[in-house]
Amino acid sequence: MTSAPVVPAALDGDLDSHWIEARGLDKVYRPRKSAPTHALSDVSFAARRGEFISIVGPSGCGKTTLLKILAGLIPYTGGETRIAGKRVSGPDKGVGMVFQAATLLPWRTILENVMVPVEIQKLDRKTHEARARELLELVGLRGFENKYPGELSGGMQQRAGICRALIHDPAVLLLDEPFGALDAMTREFMNLELLRIWQESRKTAILVTHSIPEAVFLSDRVIVMTPRPGRIAEIITIDLPRPRELRMMASDDAGVYVERIRAYFNSAGVID
Repeated sequence: MTSAPVVPAALDGDLDSHWIEARGLDKVYRPRKSAPTHALSDVSFAARRGEFISIVGPSGCGKTTLLKILAGLIPYTGGETRIAGKRVSGPDKGVGMVFQAATLLPWRTILENVMVPVEIQKLDRKTHEARARELLELVGLRGFENKYPGELSGGMQQRAGICRALIHDPAVLLLDEPFGALDAMTREFMNLELLRIWQESRKTAILVTHSIPEAVFLSDRVIVMTPRPGRIAEIITIDLPRPRELRMMASDDAGVYVERIRAYFNSAGVID
């Protein structure tokens, strides 16, 4: 009988309530031939295990920078961030990321694209190919395994991108404006798909989005950020019942949260 893995303690409090944690996070870009850019300043928050959080804010406020720091893709200048009690110091297989574009390799089939992390991490191919097929069925892409990205719509490509992010069963799913390029109807459908996938997988999810109604509809909490350097203006708990239906996005209850968040950008002269 094998013993359970030892997980480091959270920075403060119970690990499940601090599954993702940033404390005093600071990021300054220092290009060689131009002045430094202060992207993030004193960003602190904690996400519970299995929680869905969205991050909203004006363009250039550091939303994507924050997500890339959590993914271990770029270093931070100051402060500290941890996932599952472990300090983030580089990419981790416990984190999956979905980018703004699906970034599928055009010369590989959809199944082969989903399997890319398996090849990179040298995981068991047979086991994960079965999982890849299950994930593709979960997102409605059964029968498209042998198609190429150019044969799929944008929404279908993004669903394949989500499968690729989930193939190695990460504990955390980070999504950087994944539906921004989609038309309104496809985006609404993908919102429902994302909720369904999240409800079935129970991953801890953090979504960067420019859509305030989308953030309210999907999330347990919404992090509102200020203009650059990005700071947290408020973290708003979304007290709407689950499971959520699309009609709730236009409800009066959701509208109260949308207007509360939008007021931050209107008061600053910024339209998100």
